[in-house]
Amino acid sequence: MAGGAFVAARKAQIAFDTVVVGGGSAGCVLASRLSEDPSRRVLLVEAGCDLSPGAVPPVIASPYPGRAYFNKNWTWPELRVAMGADPKRNDGEPSRFYEQARILGGGSSINGIGANRGAPSDFDEWEAQGARGWGWKEVLPFFKKLENDLDYGHSDIHGNSGPIPVKRLARVNHSQFVRDVEERLHADGFGLFEDQNGAWRDGLYPIATNLDAANRRASTATTYLSNAVRARSNLTVWTDTSADRLLLEGRKAIGVRILKSGEPVDVRANRIIVSCGAIHSPVLLLRSGIGPAHELRELGIETLVARDGVGRNLQEHPSIGVSTFLPRSQRMPRGEHYHIQSILRWSSGTKGVPSGDMHLSLNARSGWHKVGYRIGTLFGWVNKSFSKGLVTLRSPDPSVPPHIDFRLLSDGRDLHRLASSFRLAATTLQALAADGRCSRPFPSTYSDRVRKWMRPTKLNGLMMAFAGPAIDASSRVRDFVVEIATEGNPPLETLLEDEDQLHRYLIENVGGVWHPCGTCRIGDPSDPFSVCDSSGKVIDTAGLYVCDASIMPTIPCANLNLPTIMIAEKIAHGIRQEPS
Repeated sequence: MAGGAFVAARKAQIAFDTVVVGGGSAGCVLASRLSEDPSRRVLLVEAGCDLSPGAVPPVIASPYPGRAYFNKNWTWPELRVAMGADPKRNDGEPSRFYEQARILGGGSSINGIGANRGAPSDFDEWEAQGARGWGWKEVLPFFKKLENDLDYGHSDIHGNSGPIPVKRLARVNHSQFVRDVEERLHADGFGLFEDQNGAWRDGLYPIATNLDAANRRASTATTYLSNAVRARSNLTVWTDTSADRLLLEGRKAIGVRILKSGEPVDVRANRIIVSCGAIHSPVLLLRSGIGPAHELRELGIETLVARDGVGRNLQEHPSIGVSTFLPRSQRMPRGEHYHIQSILRWSSGTKGVPSGDMHLSLNARSGWHKVGYRIGTLFGWVNKSFSKGLVTLRSPDPSVPPHIDFRLLSDGRDLHRLASSFRLAATTLQALAADGRCSRPFPSTYSDRVRKWMRPTKLNGLMMAFAGPAIDASSRVRDFVVEIATEGNPPLETLLEDEDQLHRYLIENVGGVWHPCGTCRIGDPSDPFSVCDSSGKVIDTAGLYVCDASIMPTIPCANLNLPTIMIAEKIAHGIRQEPS
């Protein structure tokens, strides 16, 4: 919609059939699928900038995402979180930055490009927890609908005509470091398989990615919102436009107040779909009077719909890494290549925990610059985690970031399993180092200090251009890099020998994987902590839906991009069956 048309909309409050608030992985899918019906007038609102086909910055189109997801222009500013039960923090006060996409396409535009569905048992678990119609048999058709699998598209469990391309990074193109790690893990008993999204079993897999045939990132902004889709007369896309709050008459959603060019505008609609992600979807509901009544009352917000689960059930994949210096022969080739080339899926054997509950990424490089190019990392996370945190408001003012406390490793099962992951990564790299295939393995984290060096700035590029070759020539420079990466934590050998020190290290340094979910979960309407019913509609409301990773009852054993796109496909299908 042109600028003049927007002014007219502001003055006349032109209504739409559906407003999708948030243009991330799910929002772009919803806008595309719902506007396939020419009788529906759809508005998509996104707080970040546009990302249109043919105008994608090279660092986003690249198969290597290391410059994109640390670019401050494409993430929410000043978003800080509390991760683990860190004794250095004060009563759960946020201690670290947390990158969340603020751009059309959301995480599919700047995060990693792994294309993982998760375990069939993940979705059967959703159904068992009250998400009726979300079992594996019901969601599989929508996984197939979204994908164009360039390797296995003609099999019974894969699709070949969807918007999202999926292809594996063939082992013949892996770096020598990744090949050697696979060889070592295979010798330890892990099988070698090809299709990460095929039969669910432990083993090593070449990673499946969202890369197209030309080796470019495929985000929902450029696939679902193709030029042909954007040309539809019934679809309007407003970027650089944030949501202030939802408009309700009693319990019925009638519109949304947005901020465009800093000016408030009320947009009316028959249906509002909140698709702002697991952090910002609950925040928008809370600011609009939907959530725990006592919390809203304390902030002076009138409670319109009391739902105790809004902002609760926050989940992530707890993570930790072990890194090592790579000799020239072990490094990946120069150029733009995805750094996560292979993954290990393995089972901890913890009682009551499903198989494949652990994940290890084999990373051929650890940064976009010349220092990161010389470092390989085994990055492990708990694939089926149980710790739960929360998202709450600090203020009704939309310019004030929310309070986010993940409480990672608060469930002892997660702590013990992450310790097992750390030991597996460390001992694997120690074995390779003993053979001269890498040197000096060390524990590594994404601390704020490390993040500073990861920013894609000219100054960082210049400093790392000097430091990179110095790493090859000087053990003292390597010692300095280890000092930065470990930040005074115990050395690797101490952590492996002392379980108490290892647990303390993990609690203080645990990270996530930018996989937040669960804060507006689907469940039985009789459960006060359910937020949405199985259609995605907010319980006890009319005309109001949530559709993104926030509605997941439990975290799947997967990167969240494909499951989130699947969710949007399924909810869009359900809405298409309803009157416009």
